[in-house]
Amino acid sequence: MKRLLDIMVSFIGLWLLALITPFVALAITLDSKGPIFYRGVRVGRNGKLFKIFKFRTMIDGADRCGPKLTYRNDPRITGIGAILRRLKIDELPQLINVFLGQMSTVGPRPEDPQYVSHYTKGQRAILSVKPGITGPAQIHYVDIESHMDPSKFDEQYIDEIIPEKFRFNILYIQNRSLSLDLKILWRTFLSLFRSEINRVRNNNKNHPSD
Repeated sequence: MKRLLDIMVSFIGLWLLALITPFVALAITLDSKGPIFYRGVRVGRNGKLFKIFKFRTMIDGADRCGPKLTYRNDPRITGIGAILRRLKIDELPQLINVFLGQMSTVGPRPEDPQYVSHYTKGQRAILSVKPGITGPAQIHYVDIESHMDPSKFDEQYIDEIIPEKFRFNILYIQNRSLSLDLKILWRTFLSLFRSEINRVRNNNKNHPSD
């Protein structure tokens, strides 16, 4: 049933992706030099490597001049990239990975091999399932960038964030079901909706009308 849900969601999502890609591609091209898509290596089920699809939101070659992940006010993020990331549009191409069977709609987020190399033997248990576009840890850390210190990003991520994400992900693996996946998808939508509302409210507070 999980694979059927993945195929249905990715098939419908890919139609949406086909409609918006020309406009997103034009915006990315006009904003900065580089490819339309970012294809970073990630660790999938049973440790198998694959290349994840995302719309590029950072300067070309950003992973060679800073941490593998981004932090708050990261100067490597482009102007249009900031908008795509805020609205999570940059994540939509991962539906291609779902359709190909490399990812699922719901599951632990796929990590860069650099960070997986620091997993303990117990933490590697989360590699027993397909990684997902969203998951319980993703909902909890919807604004992870605000919690990170750029000066010690990798150290903080490995020592603090990975163990916390593992705690959420292992609970998901032990209790996963179709109903739980649907609940997580709904909570993901709500968390993004609330995050955008809070952003608008904060902007209104910072820039009150006359």
